[in-house]
Amino acid sequence: MKITISGSLGNIGKPLLKKLVASGHEVTVISSSSDRSEAIEALGGKPAIGSVSDAIFLEKAFTGTDAVYVMTPPNMGGSNILVNMTEAGNAFANAIKKSGVKRVVMLSSIGADLPNGTGPIAGIYNIEKIYEKLENTSITFLRAGFFFTNFYNDVPMIKGAGIIGANYPGSTVVPYVHPEDIATAVTEELEKTGSGKNVRYIVSDVRTPSDVAKVLGEAIGKPELPWIEFTDEQSLNGMAQAGLPEEIAGLYTEMGTGLRSGAIAEDFLKNKTAVDGKIKLEDFAKEFASNF
Repeated sequence: MKITISGSLGNIGKPLLKKLVASGHEVTVISSSSDRSEAIEALGGKPAIGSVSDAIFLEKAFTGTDAVYVMTPPNMGGSNILVNMTEAGNAFANAIKKSGVKRVVMLSSIGADLPNGTGPIAGIYNIEKIYEKLENTSITFLRAGFFFTNFYNDVPMIKGAGIIGANYPGSTVVPYVHPEDIATAVTEELEKTGSGKNVRYIVSDVRTPSDVAKVLGEAIGKPELPWIEFTDEQSLNGMAQAGLPEEIAGLYTEMGTGLRSGAIAEDFLKNKTAVDGKIKLEDFAKEFASNF
């Protein structure tokens, strides 16, 4: 197959490119940075350098392909983030329509069934609604859990304060996922013929933050590492002090409140959807420790 994927060589894009090339597919990789061209080619891909907000560029990248994988970055610019995400979704949708692509896999998220109260996930909700209107195109909305790899952002807090935490309690039930498992699921979906518009959840493990603190703590030699629930104000101020723009910090704080209330995970948990990822928390802990 001829397949175009977005996401450059990120946490998902790199393993996805490797899997697709190993399966014999001809893969074009969209990246905003020309610096990635050599690395993309070294892995067997063909680089397409441009902006995901440029519908004309995207149409060219999609034309003649059998299937496309699309993802929209969750923090596009320091302001008007949800608007920017939605506009990028429109650009993707227009390119899909004009290029005549018949098979699309979109990276979505747990909580994308909700229009608001979910932080940056609200932008993904908007994009799902845009894609639902595309005719003659088979689309899988691949709703992913909370990335295990997001915990790398907490390394400075663990090293500096000896704690890990967020603005939701350690007892919160959270569906987690590893990017490698997402790449596997994307590969499976791209290779399917598919029909209509379908939702598939991809989750590697369902655990609590208290589990995360215990397992990661033991892996890095800090078995007493506690999970601390911050107030929304503490969370917001902490991210601002770490250098995040105010709007992004606000959106991530809102996402935390959505996890705390249970709203973000509710649809996944209510439908008892399969946990079909292979990489569990204990597996990720080994990776985390080696990079700590």
